[in-house]
This record gives sequence, C-alpha cells and structure tokens, in this order.
Amino acid sequence: MAVVNLIENSFEDTISNNNIVIVDFWATWCGPCRSFAPIFEKTSEKYTDVIFAKVNTDEERSLAGHFQIRSIPTLMIFREQVIIFSQAGSLPESELEAVIAKTKALDMEEVRKQISQEQTK
Repeated sequence: MAVVNLIENSFEDTISNNNIVIVDFWATWCGPCRSFAPIFEKTSEKYTDVIFAKVNTDEERSLAGHFQIRSIPTLMIFREQVIIFSQAGSLPESELEAVIAKTKALDMEEVRKQISQEQTK
C-alpha cells in the first residue's frame, strides 16, 4: 500500500477508521528522515492491512504540537485509536517489522484494561 500524507483535516478520520496506523513525523530538511523514507515506503508495501502515513511537521505544526513532537523522525503507531508506540529516531527495516508484529499481536482488551487502571489511579 502506498504511503499517505496526513494533514490536520484528515488525521482524525484516518486514525478512527483504520485498525493500525503507523505515522512518520518528518521534515524535508531532516537527513535521518530522508534516510528512513525508503525503509518506510518498502515496509508499507509488505503490510497492506496497515496504513502507513507521513506528517510533514513544517507544514502541519498543529499536529506536531498536539503530539509534542520534539525530535524527528518520530514514529507513532495507533492501534484501535490508541497510541501504543512512540519513538524518536529511525528504525532499521527489521526493527520496524518487529514492532509491527508486536503491534498486531497485542491484546487490545488488556491494553484498554491497563489504560483504565492507570486513569483511575
């Protein structure tokens, strides 16, 4: 599947209507971002059941601010509208695939239970 570019108007809809969304926060001037882009693109072609999306932090400052992006690239993974992974820095292809496998294996009922317990503390 091709990588989609997200803007503020499409972000919430994309997260809400897809099971797994992997978002790469990046900028054109960022060398590590440019190095990571081919890995992100190649991996997107292997996982057609996952949405791979990019947010240009220079153009979408409100999204970058909302998610408190302080360093780029930052990779963020949403599963069933819950942020289950967030990490600054690029990943090698094998690590990205390992994170995707762990994402798919998560028991989301357990994740929601843990979130609920944290919120009641």
